[in-house]
Amino acid sequence: MNLLFLPFKTDISHIELPEKFTYPFNYTPNKLSEISAKELQDYLTKQIEWKHNFGFDTTNKSLAIGKMFGVLVCKDMNGNLGQLWAFSGKLAEGNQWTNFVPTVFDMLIQEGFYKKGEAVLNEYNSKIKAIEEDSKYHVLLSEQEEIVRESQLELSQQKSRIKFLKSQRQLKRDKALKELSADSYSILANELNEESKKENIILKKMNKKWNVIIANKKDEVDTYLKEIDVLKQLRKDKSTALQQQLFKKYTFLNVKGVTKSLSEIFDNNPPAGAGECCAPKLLHYAFSNNLQPLCMAEFWWGKSPNSEIRKHQNFYPSCRSKCEPILLKHMLKGLNVEDNPLEQEINLNKSIEIVYDDEWLAVINKPCGLLSVPGKRIKNSVYTQVQQMYPEATGPLMVHRLDRATSGLMIIAKDLQTYIALQKQFTARLVKKRYIALLDGIIASKKGEINLPLRVDLDNRPQQLVCYKHGKPSKTSYNVVKVENNTTLIHFFPITGRTHQLRVHSAHIKGLNTPILGDDLYGKPNRRLFLHAEYVSFKHPVTDRDIQFELENTF
Repeated sequence: MNLLFLPFKTDISHIELPEKFTYPFNYTPNKLSEISAKELQDYLTKQIEWKHNFGFDTTNKSLAIGKMFGVLVCKDMNGNLGQLWAFSGKLAEGNQWTNFVPTVFDMLIQEGFYKKGEAVLNEYNSKIKAIEEDSKYHVLLSEQEEIVRESQLELSQQKSRIKFLKSQRQLKRDKALKELSADSYSILANELNEESKKENIILKKMNKKWNVIIANKKDEVDTYLKEIDVLKQLRKDKSTALQQQLFKKYTFLNVKGVTKSLSEIFDNNPPAGAGECCAPKLLHYAFSNNLQPLCMAEFWWGKSPNSEIRKHQNFYPSCRSKCEPILLKHMLKGLNVEDNPLEQEINLNKSIEIVYDDEWLAVINKPCGLLSVPGKRIKNSVYTQVQQMYPEATGPLMVHRLDRATSGLMIIAKDLQTYIALQKQFTARLVKKRYIALLDGIIASKKGEINLPLRVDLDNRPQQLVCYKHGKPSKTSYNVVKVENNTTLIHFFPITGRTHQLRVHSAHIKGLNTPILGDDLYGKPNRRLFLHAEYVSFKHPVTDRDIQFELENTF
């Protein structure tokens, strides 16, 4: 009996089994996955085997770390249904806990090669630290700094002396020119030139002297620096070798019984943490124990991180940078997997509506679900439809964009001059825009401003995250329109125009901490994203007339 293949406590006999396995990068959880997740969450609230600070206890001063958990519903060889549970990375500083599938390779085993290699790296770190903290080394560094200061001071004083004496000699020349005969002036001039040469010779000798002193001291310091460099190179070589050895140990099965390592899947260059996420752990265990995967889901448990958006108990897709190659290139091969919902939604039935049209520009209404520009696989978009509508237009057509899931007003430029003029208005923030959104909850404030620096999440494109180091400024003001049925109707006035700006500003813990209803990236899916660009005003680039458009939302 497989102790990790857990039976359901809930009666699931009336639930129809899924025909296809979950597409892990864009999904709505199957009912079985939801029940499995609920049973895991109940277990998390009651278990006493381990302690981990998820951020629920405000009195706990240790670092709060939320965690992604995953569930996989399977059928065994006898047709029995059950579930597997997993966590991403480490949990409570451990890899193996009761009721959770093990990691594909446990690098934390004390007698294993990784821990031994880690001990060698720590020895290098200790040796480097010992040299860097050596009192003799610090004395030499201080002496080197003092020598440099002394040399700069002495050389500076000599240069000032040369400059001063030069001015004095010039005064003597000027006076002698008026008072002395030509012969006497010539003699004086030669004497003054000799004085100048002597002072410059003194400066050259000073430079030479200090160069020797500095070089000698540098040689003493370099003795330590070279030793540090050698140790750092040895540490780097050992770390690289250890990583490559680790990548080869992380081997994953698929349903056909084929095994591939991280090195093979990522061409010897996997990202950090690859293979430690829930989905690869769950599928590898299922394939290793002759279990047939039926559906899966992953959810966040705990406090949201400060950068990315994670809501407690919300379901999320598998990460793309680490899991997508493992799953799509290998582990899901041979499984009957659902199609990517985004690729299914070809949008052939979604067409733009012309709101305004003249010789130079157009204003259109984009329906939700239609791309602004063609994607890698989906070609139908605002851009392709506008091309067909205005075949004589030279473009560039797209003055700005809306997210695929956002509906509303967009401005189209039919020629380059109009495009440039409109772009200047956007850059100067002369174009006024208003969005209306329905938030999935109630916020405390009635109006305000959100200012958070955003950048793309490199591990999960196209998601954005808050980053104070590399993010670009993004600013939004807002006014609450009304509150009802535990939702908030709100007006957004974007001052900047970053990707997903309004969605992140709504959902992030440092923003409104309340996602837009139907936000499948930062909140919970619904029949649509309840975000609509309802108003835009700008100056017509040719007629110079102020024009504005307002479009009622279709919520």
